[in-house]
Amino acid sequence: MNPSEISPLIREQAPLILAEIQKAKNILFHCHPSPDPDSVCSALAMKLACEQLGKKVTVIRGDAALLSDGFSLFPGIESVVGKNFNEVDLPEFDLFIALDSGSPDRVSAKNPPIFPLSIRSINIDHHKSNTQFADINLVEMCTSTTVILYQLFLLWGIEITHGIALNLFMGLYTDSGGLKYHPVDYRVFQIATALVKTAPDFVDVIFHMENSQNKQAIYFEKIALNSIETFLSENIVMTSISLKQIQENGIAIDSIHTDIPNKLKSVIGWNVGMILVEREPGIVKVSMRSRDIERFDVSKLAVALGGGGHRAAAGIRFSGISLDEAKEKIVSKAKELYNL
Repeated sequence: MNPSEISPLIREQAPLILAEIQKAKNILFHCHPSPDPDSVCSALAMKLACEQLGKKVTVIRGDAALLSDGFSLFPGIESVVGKNFNEVDLPEFDLFIALDSGSPDRVSAKNPPIFPLSIRSINIDHHKSNTQFADINLVEMCTSTTVILYQLFLLWGIEITHGIALNLFMGLYTDSGGLKYHPVDYRVFQIATALVKTAPDFVDVIFHMENSQNKQAIYFEKIALNSIETFLSENIVMTSISLKQIQENGIAIDSIHTDIPNKLKSVIGWNVGMILVEREPGIVKVSMRSRDIERFDVSKLAVALGGGGHRAAAGIRFSGISLDEAKEKIVSKAKELYNL
């Protein structure tokens, strides 16, 4: 990537963020609830970068009970500490950096922290719906949080080692759907090319990530595909899994990363695909994907219902309602927003 093509916003914020990092001695990073590779790899890449700057760094797993076996080849994954944000003694740290998290409940959904914190905080994210909750906020709408970090690292003079490059690439690759979702452009390919030159084993890491499912994941998909429902002239299609089904099938929900919403929206005429999962009594997590981001911007639907995300991919976490109530809320709001 040509340095002259670095985002003006990133160029403006880079020295402010670096100054906070340089002042800190002990820095905390986290993985967001139901962590995906962009969350995990952003934290690991930043850990490695801050260690180059001589900082002590801790990455916590966050709300997830475990991380997917498919992430086991991400450089530095063994250093992730099995704590959520509320189990951390904040006064031990000088700085908290939230990555790939659009709001405090993406730091911890179990007990969202109240900002400002007792320590300095930075928020680096690529979600349109970000609430700008930290002391310093760098929110750039782009392919992945790791794309933002790559540009920051160039400006900071960070050596893009194999570990950093591989983590940055895996975040970029997964959040772009394998380099096929908007807003992928030539600059994203330039970044990807630079990263895989340094981490030529990326193919093996992708293969391992995509082929490390356990039997539970297949049973999960079986249940999901057996509960497909369509609404609003089949523009909205959803599948749902209850807590009872999860428990009866012995599914460790935090280890499951499903592509069900993308499978649903791949069908001609099914414009929004979504999956609803009752993770705890009264807690329903929704993942949505859009086939037509101009007509069916799912970030609008998510934000209207207390969630967030992108035009093509967004999510909601409902509290205090049943699966059926969550469906009703979604269908009612979709009818209103999309004029169906």
